[in-house]
Amino acid sequence: MKTQKVWFITGASRGFGFEITQAALAAGDQVVATVRKQPEQLAAALGNPPDLRVVVLDVTQATQVKTGVEEAIAHFGRIDVLVNNAGYGFLGAFEEATEAEVSRQFDTNVFGLIRVTQAVLPYMRQRKTGHIINVSSLFAYHATVPGFGLYGASKFAVEGISEGLALEVNPLGINVTSLAPGLFTTDFLSGDSYVAGSNVLEAYAPTVGRVRAAAGQIHGNQPGDPAKLARVVLQLADNPTPPVHLPVGKDALASYRSKAAALEAEVTAWESVAASTDRLPQPMVH
Repeated sequence: MKTQKVWFITGASRGFGFEITQAALAAGDQVVATVRKQPEQLAAALGNPPDLRVVVLDVTQATQVKTGVEEAIAHFGRIDVLVNNAGYGFLGAFEEATEAEVSRQFDTNVFGLIRVTQAVLPYMRQRKTGHIINVSSLFAYHATVPGFGLYGASKFAVEGISEGLALEVNPLGINVTSLAPGLFTTDFLSGDSYVAGSNVLEAYAPTVGRVRAAAGQIHGNQPGDPAKLARVVLQLADNPTPPVHLPVGKDALASYRSKAAALEAEVTAWESVAASTDRLPQPMVH
């Protein structure tokens, strides 16, 4: 018989967060869904079920994170699955980006994830069980699109955090998975879920400029079905030995394999140079 889980899902107002929230509720689980504003809209969109608690929480605000997690514990008594989904994409060349734009990107995608995870971990540790699912990106595997390098860098950080955290918490009964979706028909490329840089340099027109122009055209034509991704997340949560890294979508799988092959080829080509730095063995003294 299935055991009812309590989920804590950030960025639940739309996209993956909304789909995962809906799927978890349909599976008979209880969900704390976080939004930055207008919690009543999400509750109404989901039919105001008794197993749903909508909490106002901006992951960049430490006080809101702390009180949001405390509210979840007070209401449902525990958190079994944490889904760190809140985030957005920054589109702009590295040179174009202002310090404020870079800081906001990392404060949301990286430090926000850290804040929420650190707030939830004591409760999982106490019960010696739990699963942390961090939403990454195919761009964390391979930077293939000019202009999304800084966004990809924030997701590279998510992959690294997940891997390091897993080593620390697996012995405590807590699983960690970094979920790297490819392109799905969410709002990510709608203009509401990514932010274009305020500076535009003509030198990057043939690269980043083309991506800026194409982003709106790609929206709605992405290959992935977000409802199917939500079902993958539920499967992960039900598995006692989930993976630490999981690219999702054929494009994400291709991105991972392309990066692995390119890295292997590059390292092999430079292997003699890379291996030339060890100290020479000391002669034996008789």
